Amino acid sequence: MINKAPFNAMITAVGHYVPDRVIDNKYYEEYLDTSDEWIKSRTGITERRKLDADTPTSFMAIKAIENLIKNRGIGIDEIDLIIVGTVTPDMIFPSTACILQRELKAVNAWGFDLLAACSGFIFSLATAVQFVHSGSHKKVIVVGADKMSSISNMEDRNTCILFGDGAGAVLLEPTEDKEYGILDSILRVDGEGEKYLHMLGGGSLNPPSLETIEKKMHYVYQDGKTVFKEAVKSMADVSYEIMTKNNITSDQVSYLVPHQANMRIITACAERMGISMDKVMLNIHKYGNTTSGTIPICISEYWQEGKVKKGDYLILSSFGAGYTWGSILVKWAF
Repeated sequence: MINKAPFNAMITAVGHYVPDRVIDNKYYEEYLDTSDEWIKSRTGITERRKLDADTPTSFMAIKAIENLIKNRGIGIDEIDLIIVGTVTPDMIFPSTACILQRELKAVNAWGFDLLAACSGFIFSLATAVQFVHSGSHKKVIVVGADKMSSISNMEDRNTCILFGDGAGAVLLEPTEDKEYGILDSILRVDGEGEKYLHMLGGGSLNPPSLETIEKKMHYVYQDGKTVFKEAVKSMADVSYEIMTKNNITSDQVSYLVPHQANMRIITACAERMGISMDKVMLNIHKYGNTTSGTIPICISEYWQEGKVKKGDYLILSSFGAGYTWGSILVKWAF
């Protein structure tokens, strides 16, 4: 990412929201051939959160943004743009961004949704940076939000145990101090990954019908072993690449902020970068995989706990369906 603008885009506020309802591993023991120990040993997940069936993704996104606005101490009317990374929009159209704009009364904002599966937040953040660099936008909200319980087959023990619901948001603003902010990004896709991780039903290829419902085509499908292998390599490689490209050593990295898909993937990524696990942001044990929500929720929680300081180097890293993957280098500004 080459920045020719006279300023950088920096994160100036964060916020997040997770539902109150906790689903622990023992819940699945009651009706699936699985166990708490099996789930923890293979994924690192102990529990996850679940949103009420009749409550949409936008509810969580609104809560996260309200938390962010409160933390920043500004009015919602100051927001120029809202970008929503999600694979579980309230509906195909209008976009969830339109719903957020209406419900929040963000009268001066426009917005759109961006779909990149588990890389949704990373791709959305890199996109938002360009609007700040252009000089046309001063306050851009990026929110990653997903209600994965709405597209998880609760009878599939290989996938339903992985996912949770949640939302996280960041605010981007310009800074003339180019030492801080979003310093670089590397983003990639490989469409060959479609057959290994997808949801076949609901689009123009397989519009909703009795047949698609009977075939359970409206749920997440994942070839776990193949995806695991690709995720380990891709996340680790791109995280290491952005570090070396910017002459950042492992000692200088304050936190690796990985997508929270699987503890073994996260560990492999940290090892590739030469980073100890005490410098890795983690919440997979509490929330599982919230897809677009994992990275911003992590950042928001760690900031609220006072663990993120001005000048810290953060490396964000993700991998998702598509395949999509990428990494972003941040120097914390507040």
